[in-house]
Amino acid sequence: MPRRDAIFDILDEWQTTGDYEEAYQQIQREYRIYIPKKTNRSRPKRDYFGRPTRTKPKRKLSAWNKYVKANSNKPRFRLRSGKLNLKKMGVAFRKTPAGKKKRR
Repeated sequence: MPRRDAIFDILDEWQTTGDYEEAYQQIQREYRIYIPKKTNRSRPKRDYFGRPTRTKPKRKLSAWNKYVKANSNKPRFRLRSGKLNLKKMGVAFRKTPAGKKKRR
């Protein structure tokens, strides 16, 4: 802790001079080494009762999921309504090495 007499000296000086800002800065300098630094640790998510919840690890995407994700913006797999033509995508996927591997 900072010296108590130093804090009281600062407060006495503030009462005589009325310079609040200078007194505040001096007190801050006295306490600076004692203020804990903020850490950016994230707190665990908690359920309704306050217990920490376990988060499941994300599963890896399958070959089909990766194919759809990579080719969903290609115009050859789009219908006029803007929807994906999954039938055409499936045929094209089965012609790829990843699609052939799955069928064995």
